[in-house]
This record gives sequence, C-alpha cells and structure tokens, in this order.
Amino acid sequence: SSRFSVKTVEIQRRLEGCKLAMMSRNLACALGTKARTWATGNCSGALRITSTGGKVIRAFCAEASAPTSEEKVERLRIVVAVGGNALIRRGERLTIENQLKAARNDCAPMIKSLMAHHQTVLTHGNGPQVGELALERSAATFDVLGAETQGQIGYVFSQAMSGAGVTAVPIVTQVVVDPDDAAFNNPTKFVGPVYGAKEADALSRALGWTIKADGEYFRRVVPSPPPLEIVQIDAVKMLLDMQTPSGPLPIVCGGGGVPVTRMGRSFANIIPGSMEGLEAVIDKDRCGALLARELNADAFMILTDGGGIWENFGKPGAREMKVVSVSYLRDSKAGTKFPGSMGPKVAAAIDFVEQSTNPNAWAAIGDLKDAAHIVGNNKGTVIRREVEGDVVWYDSKDDTKMDHVPRMPSLNKHGNSDAASQQDRTQLNGKIGEEWQMVHRMPTVYATM
Repeated sequence: SSRFSVKTVEIQRRLEGCKLAMMSRNLACALGTKARTWATGNCSGALRITSTGGKVIRAFCAEASAPTSEEKVERLRIVVAVGGNALIRRGERLTIENQLKAARNDCAPMIKSLMAHHQTVLTHGNGPQVGELALERSAATFDVLGAETQGQIGYVFSQAMSGAGVTAVPIVTQVVVDPDDAAFNNPTKFVGPVYGAKEADALSRALGWTIKADGEYFRRVVPSPPPLEIVQIDAVKMLLDMQTPSGPLPIVCGGGGVPVTRMGRSFANIIPGSMEGLEAVIDKDRCGALLARELNADAFMILTDGGGIWENFGKPGAREMKVVSVSYLRDSKAGTKFPGSMGPKVAAAIDFVEQSTNPNAWAAIGDLKDAAHIVGNNKGTVIRREVEGDVVWYDSKDDTKMDHVPRMPSLNKHGNSDAASQQDRTQLNGKIGEEWQMVHRMPTVYATM
C-alpha cells in the first residue's frame, strides 16, 4: 500500500504541473505577455509570467514554494543556427556516414546541454550539401534542391539527437519572398564549388547558369531575396510549447528555407493562394533572425567552428569582444559592411537585436563547442541593443581565451593564404593585417548558406 500511495502522489504532482502550465499559457495570452519557467531543486512546476520588458507580473508553484534567487534558472527561448559545414570535418568526404559522425560528436551534445535548461530551436545551413546536389542534378531548381537538403540534413540531425535521448522533428520549411524583389535581377549568392574560367564559361553556356568571379576563380550565383514570412511558424510554436529536455526539438528553416510566393491569381493549373517555389537561395542567418523574431526568442546564437569578433586580429595585442552594442559595431572602423561569409552573420545578429520586441534580446556569434558558455557570456561575442561603455573585452590575461587567439595565415607566391590557413579566418575589413578581423573557418570550395 505504501508503494501505491507514493505512486498516487507522483501522479497528482504531475497533474498539478500540467494544470499549472496550462494556467500560465492562458494568463500569458490574456495579458499579452510571455510565460517562462524555471527549474529548481524542490519544485518541478514553477513558472513565471513576465511582461515584454521582463518585469515579473505573477509567479506560481505547484508546491507553493517559489525558488530563491540562488536556485532560479530562467528558461530562455533560444534559436541556434549552425552552418552546413558543421557536418563536415576537414579532409573527409561529404558522405552521410561522415555527416552522422560529426553530428553525433559535435552538434548533439551541444544541443542536448542547451535543452536541459532552455527552450531550443535548431536551424542550419546547407551550403556543402546543396552545392554537391546541384552538381548531381543540374536540371533541378534550387527550391527543390533546398527542400531535399532539408530532408537530408534533418534526418542526420534526428539520428544524432536520438542517440542523445532527444526526439527531433525536422520540418521542410517554406519561406515567403517577394518575386519582384530586386535580388532576382542581380543574383549575388555564391553556391557550389569554384571553377576555372574555361569551365565556368562552358557550364554557363550549357546549363544557363549565371556565373560571377569569386576572387581568382568563378562560381555560380543565384538570387538571394530577403525572407518575409515563415509559413510553418505556428507548427514550430506548438512544438516549443510541449518541449521538455528530451524533445521535441524543432529543426526548421534549413538552408534559409524553401523560397516560395503566394499566387495572387490562377496561372496554368495553379489556383490562387497556392504556394509556388522560386529559383533562389535565402541566406540562412537572415532567415534565422526572422525565425527568432517570430518566436519572440530571447536569444539568437550563430555558431561556427571559429570564435567571436576580434580587434588587431593576428597581432600580438589581439583581443576579442565579450559583449558589444549594435551602435559600436556600426560606428567602428569595420563600419556596417562585413566582407566574406561572416558578413551575413553579423548583419543577421544586428537585425535580430534591433527589430526584436524584447528590449533585452541578444544575439551571439561563437564557436560551436562553446554554446553553453556563450549563454553565460563566458565565450564568444554577445551583441546587445545597449551596453554600458559600448564594448567589453575579454581579459587578455585569461589563459582560456588566449588559447583561441588566431594567428595570421602565411601567404603563398600568389599573395593568397594556403588552403589550411584560408579556413582559419574570415576578414572583417577585407584587408589582411589591418585592425578588424573575425574568426571563422569554412571549406574554400563551398559557400556557407
């Protein structure tokens, strides 16, 4: 009978927790506020209702004992963006087996550690995968290729997360764009591998590709219009409402989502209001910023296999930003233009922080393996709307941070860095050796998307 009584009490506690969660959601909807939970050592059903500005309106606990400030760990809603290169290890072929190995060893532990304390959504790039697929299926349009890579990469992440005890739910996500956007008249998004001049000209003639110079080589370019609306956003919200540390984990907007437009009138066999795919590629970090805003996320984390934003990159006095204001980034010598693959990342981070309805929202850029530390602002660079003094630097005497200080790559006879060094840096100011640089590594033959 004692075992029966214990079981009855446990069931009652769970029911109280479910009732409490439903009360919080209803009250939050009625007040137009946010519901946030906290984890404590003695109360599994605690939650807090906060206003948009973060002020506590009402707190509840199934056991009528709110946690102390020392016990309370606020659950944030975090959108995590990883590059398609996160599934590639240098020197390895782009096989499903190798991608699974990288996802299991690198991404899954990071995501699981975040989900233990925070609501988490995962979005990802698809540059290497879609580039290879485009070579195999040259007649396929990029909306179809993008959807296929969402399924492929979503499957890889799902397999990896299941091994970590987390149920993942990949969604083939459509993202509305404007078919009349100027981007369609001037394609700029590099996709796929690099080519020599003769090979690029032959491909352009044979397949009708638009080719542009990328340094001393040539690459295919496609339109990259800004994302306007995420079609499956309500499904993502429903999954987040029921998320626990073991799932479900929404995996959405892969590769920036599938670019679509709503048909305003019938055309051929397409009825009005239907979705029609477009030949384009949406920047995945720009789409990630939109996703974070539409979810009213507390944070948007862009993770690479490099670090944050550095001053005096490659020089003896190199130092990394710990936290920085949007205005400081805009007013610094780097200005508002960030060359290379980091450009869209910085722009997306600034866009999220500036346009979020939450004044305390923040973005971060940092190393994939440091994700949990980035949340505590102990690694990477955090970007906020306002920062006292505009910027805070990591202590140069901190040995753990000095391990991450990059070294200036050596140049070959052509004035370019070798392949390994090329992967170890992305320029923030477009000129080697000048003051501002940002660390980022990526294979040289693929775009980050």
